[in-house]
Amino acid sequence: MTATSGGPGLHDLLHAAVLAVKGTERPGQVAMAEAVAEAIEGNTHLLVQAGTGTGKSLGYLVPAIARGDRVIVATATLALQRQLIERDLPRTVEALHPVLRRRPEFATLKGRSNYLCLHRLHEGVPQDDEDGLFDQFEAAQSFPGGPTSKLGKDLLRLREWADETESGDRDALTPGVSDRAWAQVSVSSRECLGASKCAYGAECFAEAARERAKLAEVIVTNHALLAIDAIEGAPVLPQHDVLIIDEAHELVSRVTGVATGELTPGGVQRAVRRCAKLIDEKVADQLLAAAETFERLMELALPGRLEKIPDDLGYALAALRDASRAAITAIGGTRDSSLSDEDAVRKQALASIESVQQVSERIVQGSEFDVVWYERHDRYGASLRVAPLSVSGLLREKLFEDRSVVLTSATLKLGGDFNGVGASLGLAPEGEHGEELPEWKGLDVGSPFDYRKQGILYVAQHLSAPGREGSRGDMLDELAELIEAAGGRTLGLFSSMRGAQAAAEELRGRLDLPILLQGEETLGELIRAFAADAETCLFGTLSLWQGVDVPGVNCQLVVMDRIPFPRPDDPLISARQKAVEEAGGNGFMAVAASHAALLMAQGAGRLVRATDDRGVVAVLDPRLAKARYGSFLRASMPDFWYTTDRNQVRRSLAAIDAAARAAAAS
Repeated sequence: MTATSGGPGLHDLLHAAVLAVKGTERPGQVAMAEAVAEAIEGNTHLLVQAGTGTGKSLGYLVPAIARGDRVIVATATLALQRQLIERDLPRTVEALHPVLRRRPEFATLKGRSNYLCLHRLHEGVPQDDEDGLFDQFEAAQSFPGGPTSKLGKDLLRLREWADETESGDRDALTPGVSDRAWAQVSVSSRECLGASKCAYGAECFAEAARERAKLAEVIVTNHALLAIDAIEGAPVLPQHDVLIIDEAHELVSRVTGVATGELTPGGVQRAVRRCAKLIDEKVADQLLAAAETFERLMELALPGRLEKIPDDLGYALAALRDASRAAITAIGGTRDSSLSDEDAVRKQALASIESVQQVSERIVQGSEFDVVWYERHDRYGASLRVAPLSVSGLLREKLFEDRSVVLTSATLKLGGDFNGVGASLGLAPEGEHGEELPEWKGLDVGSPFDYRKQGILYVAQHLSAPGREGSRGDMLDELAELIEAAGGRTLGLFSSMRGAQAAAEELRGRLDLPILLQGEETLGELIRAFAADAETCLFGTLSLWQGVDVPGVNCQLVVMDRIPFPRPDDPLISARQKAVEEAGGNGFMAVAASHAALLMAQGAGRLVRATDDRGVVAVLDPRLAKARYGSFLRASMPDFWYTTDRNQVRRSLAAIDAAARAAAAS
């Protein structure tokens, strides 16, 4: 097979790239590269499940670069973006250059708020009168011996970094700074003055990134910017022929997040304050009255879905919409020369009030394709949220037209096939297509790991089933015994932070082993500490299910306290289940079980990260063995050797621990 007609062979190119990154060529990687090349050549779409260790980055980069078309690669995590830009792409380009006789350019592109804004840095943030804030940079420098607050220290670091950085990309700042500090030196696309109006436009980091992207053949971006490009209509990504979505299991969640609107009393009041000095008194009074009415209603809001918008809320939102619209019109026709940073003030005010107007109008319109609900946070109070019931139609329309799309992840087959994930992306079952149904193919290239020899899936079917409330004494007993048998080396994945905290508190009193808990230190520091000490255990929730990569003997037991079904009172999940049921489907399996299957597949994938890893995935929820949906969930996980024999598992863990200790002593 050739990479291009009359050009070098794909296998030769892949071999050169693998050598360049000091990797190992694997059959699954070769199969993936061939399938990607075929999809690009035929302008079709491909879903590829490629297990950990397959080398999937090169499996899609090599055929895409060889083709010579412009390629967008969208990822979900910072770690993979860095790997692509700092390791895989530079080495691959260098390796392919002598063979292809060209050196493809590559670049990274993110949303504007990810880049340092020089106007904000030098001119300061347009402040709200009521906040009583002042130039934080000046304040930070006024302290004898330097700033004392975390914010002040972060701001001084940012000013120093601004003189050193070439990219202005927040992700290049190590260690990072707080969101509050970054907000002082960044702007959203709505707040940006525009390169032609900004005094710092010629030096703008965000504009420079866009210019580099225009010239690049391969552009690495994130799922959020891809979602904005699809949703907002005005393209923010350059024209391209191939779209590759890595970590594709995250895409629906990220697109849903971008498409979700929110109104809070605090956010509305900030918008009102920002507008007040730019509009006449009559419009300001109208806006303030609408904001106060909305705030009074939110004080009484109870968490939960609003299947029908109450009359009083509908009237309040309509008033807020109309007042916001009047303010937008007034700001558009006003200039105040007394404001030294007039343009920045106007842009910030417009960005805030336009958001209020758009979300208010969206909720008032009451689309059958939206879900509206109240949330209440202990610290931040009540919020009103609106999200799409489904993003599948949007993705089908915006994602799969006029380009070849490759979606890849270690977890795309749920319950044994690709159709569940395909449906969430707006795709018909595999093999069914027509004029309005994109043609696609699913491919599982397997894993270089021998899961049945390297790992055990143990289900503690003798335990009591978990309930919604209350402690599970028998589960904690089982967890303690498993950790003792493993000699530590345990990653505890919990379905709630409350569960992780309770387990850590209980087991710290029982076991003479270090137990780290998510939230007590930064995630990066916790993972480093866990990887450095074989006796250490790490307990946590969602981000640990997907974000831990610790190969070797220090992670030999992965424990899940229960099947991670979404909360039954989650407004968006319950609405999606109901919609599936009304269409004649099984809402629980399509939504809740698929959600759990994806997380369990990701969680189980934390165990085996290298060819010599050995260990146990223990699920302390008997429903995985006994319930009808258990086989669906197990089929979504790596093909470990399966048992419910608790004594066998303890013997296996003890043997693995003994072997690890012997190896360490030798």
